[in-house]
Amino acid sequence: MPTAPAPTAIIIFDIDGVIRDVSQSYRRALADTVEHFTEGGYRPTQTDIDQLKAEGQWNNDWEASRELIYRFFEQRGTGRSHLTLEYEAVVRFFQSRYRGDNWTGYIQNEPLLAQPAYLEALSADGLPWGFFSGATRGSATFVLEQRLHLQQPILVAMEDAPGKPDPTGLFDTVRQVEARHHLPPGLPVVYAGDTVADMHTAINARRTQPQRQWIGVGILPPHVLSSVSASRGYTDTLLQAEAAVVLSNIQQLTSRAIAPLIT
Repeated sequence: MPTAPAPTAIIIFDIDGVIRDVSQSYRRALADTVEHFTEGGYRPTQTDIDQLKAEGQWNNDWEASRELIYRFFEQRGTGRSHLTLEYEAVVRFFQSRYRGDNWTGYIQNEPLLAQPAYLEALSADGLPWGFFSGATRGSATFVLEQRLHLQQPILVAMEDAPGKPDPTGLFDTVRQVEARHHLPPGLPVVYAGDTVADMHTAINARRTQPQRQWIGVGILPPHVLSSVSASRGYTDTLLQAEAAVVLSNIQQLTSRAIAPLIT
């Protein structure tokens, strides 16, 4: 049998907007939540959500929901300190829409953006991989194990590490990949994500561990692909956040595409 190639890099994937399309699940739940707590006064559009996430600090959709609610009332003269808005209530309402009862909510409306054969091809090309996501472990496990049928995938989720752009979770994911595959130390790491926070995570990893190459690869989420102007604008946003390259689908991130990024 042919000898497997020596590993050349480690690939770490974000999940939402990269492995699954969340435009009609997480984002829909976010819009529902803001609409509910503003009593119908405001329902954010996809563009509104993109603009918030372009600030680089709203990777957590529960926190993003609360922030948009606060901003709505602030624009009408009510400061957030004068609002009675319990974070736990925001989370509960959001989850009632996203998860529903026994995972029957909007999570059912998440088309896959990658297939098992793609991940298998990466492994065959000497590119071991894992997942670092801001999604809850339950939600991330649902898509990885129930939808993609992966067996014990390496995953660092919301409950396991500080939120992005803190690189702690990325470091932990890389350590787990190295241990499982008995990798030599210091291989370049590619982190593929769809938000500014993802690119900033790669930047912060580079600053913290400059002895290793950390490469942020931007992935366009499906909701911007139907418009040329939206795609261009989103691409520019990711490039300004220091993405090494921006792709329209994660499965374009092949060994051939990765090779020029590695120094």
